[in-house]
Amino acid sequence: MIDRPRRGRQRPHNEPDPAGTAPRRAALRLVDAILRRGDPLDVAMHAAAQGLTGPDRAFAVAIASETLRWMVDIDALVDGATAQILPDDVKSRAVLRIALAQLLVLKSPAHAVVSTALPLVAGGPRRLVHAILSRAQQEQWQLPERATLPLPTAERWAEQWGLPIVEAAEAAWSAPPPIDLSFAVEPDADEWPDAMPLAPRHRRLPRGQAVEAMPGFAAGGWWVQDLAASLPARLLGAGDGRTVLDLCAAPGGKTMQLAAAGWNVVAVDASAKRLERLGANLARTALDAEIIHADIRSWAPAAPADAVLLDAPCSATGIFRRHPDVLHRIEQRQIDEMAALQRDLLQRAATWVKPGGTLVYATCSLERAEGEEQVAAFLDRHPAWRVVPVDPIELPNGIDPDTNGCVRTLPGLLAEAGGLDGFFVARLLAP
Repeated sequence: MIDRPRRGRQRPHNEPDPAGTAPRRAALRLVDAILRRGDPLDVAMHAAAQGLTGPDRAFAVAIASETLRWMVDIDALVDGATAQILPDDVKSRAVLRIALAQLLVLKSPAHAVVSTALPLVAGGPRRLVHAILSRAQQEQWQLPERATLPLPTAERWAEQWGLPIVEAAEAAWSAPPPIDLSFAVEPDADEWPDAMPLAPRHRRLPRGQAVEAMPGFAAGGWWVQDLAASLPARLLGAGDGRTVLDLCAAPGGKTMQLAAAGWNVVAVDASAKRLERLGANLARTALDAEIIHADIRSWAPAAPADAVLLDAPCSATGIFRRHPDVLHRIEQRQIDEMAALQRDLLQRAATWVKPGGTLVYATCSLERAEGEEQVAAFLDRHPAWRVVPVDPIELPNGIDPDTNGCVRTLPGLLAEAGGLDGFFVARLLAP
């Protein structure tokens, strides 16, 4: 064990930081904003990474993401190397987290990791940090095969889905996911020889590629969208000029799917900034939709629609593979709050569907309270509504409807092909 040493010599205030310190400092701020304030990674990034160039900004996000992904296991290594457990909120632990993520996950050069970590301790126990990083190299520390989920998440999912799903989630969480593309029309196989077809108008590519550099980006024939996220719009089929309300639509993946499928799309979202991105996506893909900036808790359409797609705000625990911050931020309190909001939105959206029309309810959550239980409660309140069971032929190979005719994607599905985000989708028929 390493005893906590006394502080070493402090850096003079005018001594410049070593090259490469800026993105590490930004990563430290990112992780702090997520763990201490509960900010989402994309929100924290705007403040923490200001002034960084594109590569440095991407590096800061990569460090923060891998720190969060492997934090439980990194903390276990640190705790095993100190005579006294470091408090969770001290800077030395925070610096060790991001430094060990670089060493053990990103495989950054050890000299660069150490030299840029020490300035970040900022008056703290530099010798302790240096000693632990030296020990990590000397003893060739290794992380486990699977990244351990935070305990509250693991316990909650074990109760809801069983231990095998927890283990599958750990395997899925251990690396960033591949890149999925949705296409407006079926792509030419010759143009995408390295892409894996998972469904009609859907291809999967290995992670690590620059999206803007992929073939056809400027031409706009495709957009990035996980296969699971494409399921809600798929269940509405061809539009044939009928009108669909795409509620909580931004950033627009489902909007573009629906427009490409021939629907007259009215896309509504409360976030002006996210709607800007939706508009840019529509412009790039040359697809058309009416965009409305409004909060659907107070907005209402002029007339009922043939179909409504409610991709409801949720805990987003289903997209933990690409957003590793979510499992450190979301607790039961937020899940309960989101479930209450979803109940109100579902109740409201149901009044906007024509008689005999279709309402698709979806969430990117792995919580039953935001999926199965939400729809069951809605049907109890509205017995004239019914589930339109999903036919397996409507779904990509390897995904099947549940016993109630809804769709639930869980960790472990299509694992050999790179996995899926967690989603729940129900298709309901209006009386």
